[in-house]
Amino acid sequence: MNMENVIDSLKKLQDVLVERYELEKQLSEAPRQLDTQEEALARDRREYDKKNNEYNELKSEVEHLRSELDAATSLKESAENSMDNITTHREYEALDKQIAEATEKEKVTRSKLLDQMNELSKKESEIKEKEKLIQSSEEILNAQKNSLNAQLTKYQKDLDSLKKREDEIEGSFDENFGETIYKFHSIIRRNSEGIVSVRNGVCSGCHMILPAQFANEVRDGADILFCPYCSRILFYEEVEGGNIEDFSTLEETGSLADYSDVDFEDDIPLEDEIDESESEIDDEDGADESENESEGDDDLDSYDESDDESDEGEDESDFDDDDSDEV
Repeated sequence: MNMENVIDSLKKLQDVLVERYELEKQLSEAPRQLDTQEEALARDRREYDKKNNEYNELKSEVEHLRSELDAATSLKESAENSMDNITTHREYEALDKQIAEATEKEKVTRSKLLDQMNELSKKESEIKEKEKLIQSSEEILNAQKNSLNAQLTKYQKDLDSLKKREDEIEGSFDENFGETIYKFHSIIRRNSEGIVSVRNGVCSGCHMILPAQFANEVRDGADILFCPYCSRILFYEEVEGGNIEDFSTLEETGSLADYSDVDFEDDIPLEDEIDESESEIDDEDGADESENESEGDDDLDSYDESDDESDEGEDESDFDDDDSDEV
């Protein structure tokens, strides 16, 4: 299996794996879509249970008040009936007091009973409304669950198809590519892109400049190579225009600290060039002045010598004249 076929197979495998992992993600997250509805339904059920317990307690209290009311009414009626059979004033006072107490008890109990019955009626209405809400929520939730189950079934069917395609592609690789395929799975899980191109010496996955020698090895395509920065599998891609890049003459990318001072000798600022030209002009002017001074010194020296010679000639002629006079 040549390297070109390997790269093509890896690209196909990448498409399958990306789709597969996305489906698996949706498959795991899909049930969470119903979490909100299920939580709301559970909350409604808890409220319903609470209201139902309160209703039952209130209902028991109403029944108790009814019993007390019936007892107070019976006691009052009995006392009133006994009024016809009394013979003494003491008996009359006792029955009259009993009737008064029973009447007051009946009045208080009846008032409480009415209040509790009104409250019981409200609780009953609230419970019925909550029952309707729970029933509606259950119907909606069940419909969503059915829709979700159909969706999950489709996801699983698609996953089975992708897994079958994945096995076919991986089966086309030689046995020595097992570790490469394993790494390829891990890279795609992390980056959703496991194989990328190299253009102009740059990894298109992480956009880092690759070392020149390494870029040439990718272009040669002799082996499976991983990006040293993002760990993706690399393959060479022609740049626009069909120009073939040659990285053998390029130095590896480095920082400014990798350059020596010699590399910047040609990059002399304009001001430095002006200063150097002015210094050269000053040197030339100084040299001309020194030459002129030296020439002047030479003329002065020659002038002094000629004067000395003329003075000596005059002295000799004077001496000769003196000698002639003495003779």
